[in-house]
Amino acid sequence: MNYYEVNFDGLVGPTHNYAGLSYGNVASKANASLFSNPKQAALQGLEKMRALSQLGLYQGVFAPNARPDIKTLRALGFSGSDSDVISQAAKAEPQLLKACYSASSMWTANAATISPSCDTKDGKVHFTPANLNNKLHRAIEAETTSRILQAVFTDEEYFAHHPSLPQHSLFGDEGAANHTRLTDAYGHSGLAIFVYGEDIHSHVKPQKFPARQTLQASQAVARGHQLNPKQCLYIQQNPDVIDEGVFHNDVIAIGNENVFLFHQKAFYEQAAAVHAIRQSYTGSRPLHLIEVSQADVSVEDAVQSYIFNSQLVSLPGGGMALIAPSECQQVNSVETYLSALKSASNPVDDIIYLDVKQSMRNGGGPACLRLRVTLSEQELAASNQSCILTDSLYQELVTWVSKYYRDRLCEQDLADPQLLVESYTALDELTKILSLGSVYDFQRI
Repeated sequence: MNYYEVNFDGLVGPTHNYAGLSYGNVASKANASLFSNPKQAALQGLEKMRALSQLGLYQGVFAPNARPDIKTLRALGFSGSDSDVISQAAKAEPQLLKACYSASSMWTANAATISPSCDTKDGKVHFTPANLNNKLHRAIEAETTSRILQAVFTDEEYFAHHPSLPQHSLFGDEGAANHTRLTDAYGHSGLAIFVYGEDIHSHVKPQKFPARQTLQASQAVARGHQLNPKQCLYIQQNPDVIDEGVFHNDVIAIGNENVFLFHQKAFYEQAAAVHAIRQSYTGSRPLHLIEVSQADVSVEDAVQSYIFNSQLVSLPGGGMALIAPSECQQVNSVETYLSALKSASNPVDDIIYLDVKQSMRNGGGPACLRLRVTLSEQELAASNQSCILTDSLYQELVTWVSKYYRDRLCEQDLADPQLLVESYTALDELTKILSLGSVYDFQRI
């Protein structure tokens, strides 16, 4: 039976803006209050999806959360019509309004953690939406994200959906951005590596920025997904690099099949962590552990370029390609390293640079924009086919974006009730294009 890794990319929502909401994310804070271009952002994302599809990979489309989140604003005491709610929040609590307008669900690497059927005891694909409870603008995503996941993966014969973990700091969960699976083939049993920022029973933690993923959350997800404990490894991220802006593991490490690319300073007590990975990997193909030295690429350059937030994909004809943000070409140390990487003795044959600048300015690279789902042929066929990218769907979505999205958005525009009307109208049509049903609160009233 054939298995495939399907990338479900988050479609950038109509309210994409630079609000600087993500403390600990250097790019998010540095670009706060700049004008954004939602139309360009969405088109860049679609172009990335098409590029991967043209490589012969299966590519999915994942709908954004609806914004503004009026339900949350009403829960916080604002009342009246939707227009009244926005007007009141803009005057009294503009920071809350910005949080409820955030298009951060575009970064679907944080949408959920997924375990493939070849790893789970019941032989189903398991999904746990991330609670993202470290940031308000993200913590309000889980309910809608869960609905979208269930609308894409509906068949109970193949798919098992779990609720998000309790909204408590003990179980801070940021999804697949902190989860890597190493295996000799997608359809074979793999080693699930859960990287956490903090164990609440330990004093080892960052001092400047928050650790968003806890050991306790990772362990809870693994239990719920019925994973074999012998095939799970829990590794702590280096707290020092979290304090340098590495807020998720996928900003400092990336894995695919039997290749794991990571920075010299990625993990706490790194030598022991690397030894544990090597000892725990059971695949028949050799494991390639590629450590990038601080001398070759500094942590600062890694954060600036998002080299590790690239996508590492297996090509249908063999070998692998690294899908890197174009910013990597602007940092000399990174471009030099990547040129050497594809010439070295490892499965990475090609480096493909893509322009996702609108996302990068908010602190999300190519890997942030996608949720990896390993599926068998039957599981892929049982998924919502309206969400699998084709040439016709690509063209339909480009037309849809061009019709509804603004090409300029700033903080003052969030007080405009017309933006809500435009956003909800667009998303209502999107659910029809993607055959999702009524996944949004405004559709369920």
